Amino acid sequence: MTQTADTPAMQETARDIDQAKHLFTDALKALNNGLIETAIDRLDEAHELDHENEEVMFKLAYLLDLRGDDARAIEVYEILADRRPVKEGVLLNLAILYEDVGRYDDAEECLTRLLTVNPNHPRGLLFQKDVDSSLSMSFDEGEEKRAEKRSALLETPVTDFELSVRARNCLKKMNIRTLGDLLKITEAELLGYKNFGETSLEEIKQMLTNKNLRLGMALEEQQSQARKDLLKTVAANIPETTLNKSVNELEFSVRSRKALQRLGISSVGELATRTEAELLGVKNFGQTSLLEIKQRLSELGLGLRKLD
Repeated sequence: MTQTADTPAMQETARDIDQAKHLFTDALKALNNGLIETAIDRLDEAHELDHENEEVMFKLAYLLDLRGDDARAIEVYEILADRRPVKEGVLLNLAILYEDVGRYDDAEECLTRLLTVNPNHPRGLLFQKDVDSSLSMSFDEGEEKRAEKRSALLETPVTDFELSVRARNCLKKMNIRTLGDLLKITEAELLGYKNFGETSLEEIKQMLTNKNLRLGMALEEQQSQARKDLLKTVAANIPETTLNKSVNELEFSVRSRKALQRLGISSVGELATRTEAELLGVKNFGQTSLLEIKQRLSELGLGLRKLD
């Protein structure tokens, strides 16, 4: 019987499949060492080489979910869910992700498929009760549940995320313990800390971006509410035109102007919602600049916000 030689294309495919297996092994080694980001990178490379390797895809989706990248995790799980036969773990994990992002109908469909194949699946039966409850929730109850999930997320320790030793140590020394603590810190405050550089900053920003969060987010919300409260309390005495006045019109010193730029403060009203501690947290901002700002605000009948 005559054997047909493999074509160059077939040989290349075989090499890609073999390389994907090696990358998968490297990913598992990285994961055993706690290097989640490295493992994800290796799995991404393996998936590019071999789109048919379901083991690679399942592990990739799982780690993306663990990292908090729900959108990409769902995307990979959905590809696996279209394969036949589909693994029970794919349907269950996808259902959980759908429920997390509020896609309750899709979550229920996944669980229906799972329980059709295995009617006595324990976790499937348990989770179906949660999804059914979510579907019957009123709008207000749904908002409350999302608020609870957000609160739980913000209480996650920063040590749960893969950060460099330098970044971890700096955060520890700054008493930043949770994700919520990070949202109360600005880029300027982090960069102003000793030994904290751009590389560590980018690490943290990327980690937050994966969760649709950003540095200073909680601070911005706090300042927004503080500005609203300020407008209510001073409206009778301070014209809104004064609050909307550009800080550039106050003729601050160069050092003070740079500090306000770093904090993204453009109006008098925004400046009045900041505290002394926030201003003093900016690199190279000292008591002289603080006194200058307090004096200018005082001339307008305003002052910096007092801590509660």
